Amino acid sequence: MEISGELLEKLREFQKTEITEAMVYRALASSAKGQNRKVLEKISAEEIGHYERWKNYTGQEVKPNRILVFLYKIISFIFGVTFSIKLMEGGEKDAQEKYSVLLGKIPEAEQIIQEEVEHERELIEMIDEERINYIGSMVLGLNDAIVELTGALAGLTFAIQNVRIIGLAGMITGIAAALSMGASEYLSQKAEGSQNPLKAAIYTAIAYIFAVFLLVVPYFLFSSYLIALAMTLFDALLIILLFTFFVSVVREQKFSSLFGEMVGISFGVAFVSFLIGLAARHFLKIEI
Repeated sequence: MEISGELLEKLREFQKTEITEAMVYRALASSAKGQNRKVLEKISAEEIGHYERWKNYTGQEVKPNRILVFLYKIISFIFGVTFSIKLMEGGEKDAQEKYSVLLGKIPEAEQIIQEEVEHERELIEMIDEERINYIGSMVLGLNDAIVELTGALAGLTFAIQNVRIIGLAGMITGIAAALSMGASEYLSQKAEGSQNPLKAAIYTAIAYIFAVFLLVVPYFLFSSYLIALAMTLFDALLIILLFTFFVSVVREQKFSSLFGEMVGISFGVAFVSFLIGLAARHFLKIEI
């Protein structure tokens, strides 16, 4: 069949995408074990198959994007295999849009779309990753830490206005709350019949302590309590941004609504705490 120059260029782009994704899956498979490794190797083989089909039309070899392969290896190391794959695949809608330009022009296009959208997504769902199983516990830990500690630090900042004392009080309060939250999650998971309530408790506590560290550290770095508070609020916003993005990708939910809800709750509590701190300082006449 005769292929126009513009269509040929599109096919080469698709070739590059397929061979790059194949290399990413192969790289992820090399560090995986058991069922996960088999699934990743199978998806990699399918991507190679798609690459070969496009090659039949272009008659050219195309090299993968090595930088992108390396980047996904780093992302996988930090955020896990499931997040990396779902971020790369981009979901059913993106896959359909990617190849829609070929429908009616390339005979095999519809079949490849079907494989991209359905079969590979089925394989991806077979991947078993521990951190994803406990994502609810991590959400609980981070959400509580941001809402509670941001509010507490905001209130303490205007009540005390001494960065070291505020930082120390926030750290003690945060660690105690993390342990309490972990214990509560353990009891909750055990009551619900969870197979591993201890791991759920550990994930909750670790997520909480991680947030505590980022929220409290500005009070040990800056001498101005206003700058320290501003940096704490910035850290809270950054944590919300990153974790909401992580959850939205893994659970395939809308990012903007999740992000807006969490920011609204966290900063709403912080604002109320500002007012409580100001009132406490004014009416109780506390000077430190």
